[in-house]
Amino acid sequence: IKPFKLDEVREALSAIGVQGITVTEVKGFGRQKGHTELYR
Repeated sequence: IKPFKLDEVREALSAIGVQGITVTEVKGFGRQKGHTELYR
């Protein structure tokens, strides 16, 4: 979610009974290649 939407989302989750959430700021938007390992 966008950072400016955090309070709204937190309130909505609280309203349906969610006790706590973990918030982590991440960079990027899905186009990075990253690294994948394959085990057989």
